Amino acid sequence: MTEPNTIFITGASSGIGAALAESYAGSGKTLFLVGRNKTRLDYIAIKCKKLGADVHKIILEVKDPVACKLAIEQANEESQLDLVIANAGISGGAGSSSETDAQVREIMDININGVLNTVLPSIDIMKANAGGQIAIMSSLASFKGLPSAPAYCASKAAVRTWGEGLRGDLKKYNIKVTVITPGFVKSGITAVNKFPMPFLMEGYKAASIIKKGLKQNKARVSFPKPMYMAVLFFSSLPLFLSEFVSDRLPKKN
Repeated sequence: MTEPNTIFITGASSGIGAALAESYAGSGKTLFLVGRNKTRLDYIAIKCKKLGADVHKIILEVKDPVACKLAIEQANEESQLDLVIANAGISGGAGSSSETDAQVREIMDININGVLNTVLPSIDIMKANAGGQIAIMSSLASFKGLPSAPAYCASKAAVRTWGEGLRGDLKKYNIKVTVITPGFVKSGITAVNKFPMPFLMEGYKAASIIKKGLKQNKARVSFPKPMYMAVLFFSSLPLFLSEFVSDRLPKKN
């Protein structure tokens, strides 16, 4: 696959989103960077401009379907979208005992509806454009519901399975769909964790792996590999065994 020239990224003000923005920045590239934090988004935009990219900053809540649809349509009018990365997401922190109703709903709203609000209008646009590529940010946590993060796991499982189904459904429109399932990557989400995070990865390294996977049009980009294999094994265990292991995993606090 050829390199995309016009890229739309949600959650671009920090973490993986910011690293992806910098990774794609360069001469001849047009970036539409979406975030909630203006100060952080300004900082990332400046870095990308210094690398030669034409940068457009968009401040919005991905929970807002009208705002997302308008932003994506306007971006495509400015420069035909080649790649849309639905990256924005949040974590709830501790286990169910400390997740309020409001926190659970917020996680679901941003992590699921935020992806829908980004991807659905992108599909319509890419059908009209006769092709394009969509990347959906899930997580290795999507493969098993964990007592330390039940809402987060559920939200990431929802977008992973939806994205994997979309891939086959949209092939006839020349729309490529890739689901990304990273492990621990340095970000605002992992910064608050007070437990061991095996294979914790720098954002730039994660971005490099993702970028390579998207160029190869992989169905799923999962990393780091040792953790991915461990998660697949864990998720295949009978429930009584996986519960036994889950009860002994470090809790978020």
